[in-house]
Amino acid sequence: MNTRCETILATIGHTPVIRINRLGPPGIELYVKAEAFNPMGSVKDRMALSVIEAAEASGALQPGQTVIEATSGNTGIGLAMVCAVKGYPLVLTMAENFSIERRKILRFLGARVVLTPAALKGSGMVGKAEELAATHGWFLVRQFENEANADAHSRGTALEILEAFADAPLDYFVTGYGTGGTLKGTARVLRERSPATRILVCEPDNSPLLGSGIAQQRDAEGRPRDSHPAFRPHLMQGWTPDFIPKLTEDARSLGLIDRIVPINGNQALHYARELARQEGIFCGPSSGATFAGAMAVAAEAAPGSRILCMLPDTGERYLSTPLFEDIAVDMSEEEQQLAASTPNYRFDVSPAAPAAAPPEPLGTEVDAEAAALLAQILADREQPLVMFALEWCEFCWSARKLFNALGVPYRSVDLDSVEYQRDDLGGRLRLALRRRSGMLTIPQIFVGGELLGGCSELFGAYADGRLATLLRAHGVELAETPALDPASLAPAWLHPRA
Repeated sequence: MNTRCETILATIGHTPVIRINRLGPPGIELYVKAEAFNPMGSVKDRMALSVIEAAEASGALQPGQTVIEATSGNTGIGLAMVCAVKGYPLVLTMAENFSIERRKILRFLGARVVLTPAALKGSGMVGKAEELAATHGWFLVRQFENEANADAHSRGTALEILEAFADAPLDYFVTGYGTGGTLKGTARVLRERSPATRILVCEPDNSPLLGSGIAQQRDAEGRPRDSHPAFRPHLMQGWTPDFIPKLTEDARSLGLIDRIVPINGNQALHYARELARQEGIFCGPSSGATFAGAMAVAAEAAPGSRILCMLPDTGERYLSTPLFEDIAVDMSEEEQQLAASTPNYRFDVSPAAPAAAPPEPLGTEVDAEAAALLAQILADREQPLVMFALEWCEFCWSARKLFNALGVPYRSVDLDSVEYQRDDLGGRLRLALRRRSGMLTIPQIFVGGELLGGCSELFGAYADGRLATLLRAHGVELAETPALDPASLAPAWLHPRA
């Protein structure tokens, strides 16, 4: 791939096929196709670009028109990237039980996210997307039925696989199905050009939609009428919705599925962790689940067999899920023992006190400019709440979080910002501030010209009601919000240590 790209979209696809060296059984060549190498970290980047460009070509999507789609996360992230590059507003509907990391990534990329009740499952977020599209005249992607989804994999994924195994036949291709795009688009090309390759599809063992033998009820356009009766909640987000997508049904009808492999959720978590710890491959539960299927195939395959497993995404968007449930934030007992094995730089040993530094000289002359500016700022009746801060100080940001949560206007005088760098005005202002308050630390918070204190004093004043009283005396009311725990706004590293 040319390393000079016109846009990020040129980096989609051409993901590596990686040999598994420690986890695979002897005598078996086990490979994974690592879709986390796509720019937004998942296989859905391929589909996102394909469906948008197909809609542009057909005229279904007009310049500036809003795009909307239901997503468990990865499709939305891919669409957010494509829409950002192409200039389309994007709205996504998502069931509330999908990981919080995904919501934040989507909003960071400029998308709006409309949550739907978890009890309504995938069908609920699809229904909401359809409702919003019809009401507002937005372009609905329809990833579960959109043939451009499958086409992305026929043009890309399948050809990449054939190229990777041009000199050695591929015996097994193992994948989940999700929307069905990867399955249908890749499998139909493999069936035609590598007919000896067996295609295995994995799904949750507690939610065997394909394996149940029960047909999915559909409307005249092929869309599911309701949840499939065999669906049960499972932990592989995005691996299967609560219905059999039309693209998946197409793959089955075309005879592209040789075997369905049920996967236990605990096995999915186990292999996601083992891929990280033994192969250095960081992926999510759906990747772990698909790899579990590949391991089951490998256990039965003839010696010398070559197996390729799809790994749909990266592990970073699952930090709040059971995949990371046992991953500690604080040091374990073993790590504490390692820390204690050398004498210095430890939490349980106080460092030798350095020689006291002489106090910064205050000088004998008053800095008239800084003193006058300080007096002017503190006397401003239009803005009684003032914080003298540093731009990137964590405690200053904690105070800002509280002000924003309470909906109170405030002035932040960032002493280290460009605005105060001329002639060291920030430093001189800080000196004048120290002379007035007697405090050495930042932030320093004033209400109506009177010192409240630093971050800790601010949190205490909020907790006991004094902050509300002080602000009310100057005509500022706090917003009606649920009570906050100020400690939750403090820097994350401020926590007790054993």
